[in-house]
Amino acid sequence: MSSRLGLHCRALASCRLCGHSDSVVPIVSRARRPKAMLVGQAPGKVEAAGGKPFAGRAGKTLFRWFERAGIDEETARDRIYIAAVTRCYPGPSPSGRGDRVPSPAEQEACAVWLDGELQIVRPALLIPVGRLAITRFLPNAPLDQLIGKAHDVDHVGGHSMVIPLPHPSGASSWIHEGDHPRLLDQALVLIGRELERLGIGRGPRARSVA
Repeated sequence: MSSRLGLHCRALASCRLCGHSDSVVPIVSRARRPKAMLVGQAPGKVEAAGGKPFAGRAGKTLFRWFERAGIDEETARDRIYIAAVTRCYPGPSPSGRGDRVPSPAEQEACAVWLDGELQIVRPALLIPVGRLAITRFLPNAPLDQLIGKAHDVDHVGGHSMVIPLPHPSGASSWIHEGDHPRLLDQALVLIGRELERLGIGRGPRARSVA
């Protein structure tokens, strides 16, 4: 798998399908022996500057969550392939809050890369993060009906257990509402158990949930 994935990543790094400026280039995962995949929405400004996925404030939150699931950031980056619905920084939102949501045309142009990764990695565990990524694999339902549960999903690369997470961005208020913190805890317990089963985690450290 490593040679196929390496070739794929080199091709992805040279992609210019969306016609962004020369300074905007795809962000590529550094994992080369993954057993799981994480799919985000799109890189942010910090990621665009440093070339590493989930390197900004949202990434710090995400990796704190992973610590609760029993896997440190270094191991997660090495053993979890970090993909996204689109791979280039889309620019700031016109509203001035957060980043612009990638257009349908950008999502369609980038879909070939995610499909290729699913076929190469064939992940036993798939973790979509945020609404855009979640709806790539699961029904367009309220997040509180999806988060905190494991879903069996067939996709172009085969079959995966899908455990979604809310977006860790400070721009998202979902995590602070109602019983949503409990649903996040439940999702992290499920992720931790699956990572431990795959031999790439220590087991969940999230609070025990019913």
